[in-house]
Amino acid sequence: MATVADLIVDRLMDSGVRTLFGVPGGGSNLDLIAAAGRAGLPFVLTATETAAAIAAIAQAEVTGAPGACLTTLGPGAASVVNGVACAFLERAPLLVFTDRYPGSTSAAFAHQQLDHQALLKPITKSSMTLTPENALDAIASALDTASHGQPGPVHLDCPGDVASAVPTTIAPVLASPSVALPSSDRGPLEARLAASRKPLLLAGLGVRGLDQPTGVKRGSDGRQTGARAESDHLRPDLRLAAVCHRHRVPVMVTYKAKGIVSDDHPWFAGLFTNATIEQPIIDESDLLIGVGLDPVELIPRVWNRKQPIVYVGRWPVENTHVPFESTAVGSLSDHIALLERTLAAGEWDASVVSRHLQRQRDLVARRNDAGFTAQRVVETAARRLASIAAHVTVDAGAHMFPVTVLWPVCRPNQMLISNGLSTMGFALPAAVGAALLDKSNPVVALTGDGGLLMCSGELLTAARERLPIITIVFNDDSLSLIEIKQQARKLAPAGVSLGGIDWLMIARGFGLQAWSASNEFELEHAIDAALSRRGPALIEARIDRSNYGATLSAVRG
Repeated sequence: MATVADLIVDRLMDSGVRTLFGVPGGGSNLDLIAAAGRAGLPFVLTATETAAAIAAIAQAEVTGAPGACLTTLGPGAASVVNGVACAFLERAPLLVFTDRYPGSTSAAFAHQQLDHQALLKPITKSSMTLTPENALDAIASALDTASHGQPGPVHLDCPGDVASAVPTTIAPVLASPSVALPSSDRGPLEARLAASRKPLLLAGLGVRGLDQPTGVKRGSDGRQTGARAESDHLRPDLRLAAVCHRHRVPVMVTYKAKGIVSDDHPWFAGLFTNATIEQPIIDESDLLIGVGLDPVELIPRVWNRKQPIVYVGRWPVENTHVPFESTAVGSLSDHIALLERTLAAGEWDASVVSRHLQRQRDLVARRNDAGFTAQRVVETAARRLASIAAHVTVDAGAHMFPVTVLWPVCRPNQMLISNGLSTMGFALPAAVGAALLDKSNPVVALTGDGGLLMCSGELLTAARERLPIITIVFNDDSLSLIEIKQQARKLAPAGVSLGGIDWLMIARGFGLQAWSASNEFELEHAIDAALSRRGPALIEARIDRSNYGATLSAVRG
């Protein structure tokens, strides 16, 4: 007879979950792992619980289905917090299962006993304790809650005697609520859109994905499979690109929205982060239209744009940071139809938009005038890898600025990055999650040395799973971005020197092929060697960090 664990796994698979990640303990998560094995849902052991959550987030972003991870009680639950916070601020649907003592003994034992719900409640959409009576209703509710409205993590505490029990009820999967465009905002919004002659679209993370209900199975590329598959002409990213082309409207994208409109689209206008570098093209606009623009992605500085800004998206957003004059919440299809219907032909000149974009790229790329800089690493790696890589994952740090500007992206979620939380230690576990979806093309993980130190155990995960991940570590023996901030405040460098790290020895100790590069020729050779071999590889790029300060100043001012 099916247990609670069996039925949970069945519902996860029906919802499109492709992998269960985690670090097991000795309780209910062993039942979940066993049930996953019986059902054919792979369980992947990660080195840390945070990495398990990040790998699951990467799969959620690529497929559009929820991700799932599990931990043991106490220290496991405490360790997963950074990954759960990442899902919360990256707006990623994630189910987090934590073990706990059986109900009959939980009050008696203090050892490893933490209040998991109190710990995780502030960074989850919901936190529930499973019982044999509520388990199936709870998992259906959790899947629905994680994926709809503003997506995010849901926590399920699973006592040791529940997963192996027989459920007393079997609840149907909850139907997904439909969200209509509020009529109260339609009039003023339409009037503002129709009156604009030089509108500028600002596409954010809310544009990613399809308008789909929970429970629809998807392929590795995130598309629905079977009769309910959505045809390409209905995909929001393609429709938005068509709107830009038809109405002659430029579009800027946030980090997480890279690829919504391809970098080579004639109306692509670069990145929007609320920084200095994008100000010249904003100055020429008369209206800013935030399409899925969630302020969680923006630099926390005072909004000083003079133009009015409106918002259309799938979930409500606050206007305390960004002063949205008008907001409308509904489906992406409704919003894009609104833009198609309402916008007049823009007065923008495509050549002017192109010059603005080239200026942004030049401001970042020209900072490669001293030694083997991060810019040269990115440009060299992109020439060899951008066209064949399934995904590129990016860690937080100073190297992030040249990567996000100079690495070409042509489809949604091809670049995976933490922007809401901006956590270090993201790139490698995200690459693990992405590579498990498709082993036919390499995944490139671009990380700083500080970030890789935080998750270096996942090199072993990549080796164990034989994943085609090429990790390029920007090695400058320092927490460079923090050092730049110390310099800006005229403080002496302190607490930012990492010391020498033998990355080749570390990587080879985990079973990876590894090379070091100090110039473009050596980097090209290392990349070619990595591509000629199967399995994961690490390339240490020993960079000159002396221009990082100038790069940051050019981008953010």
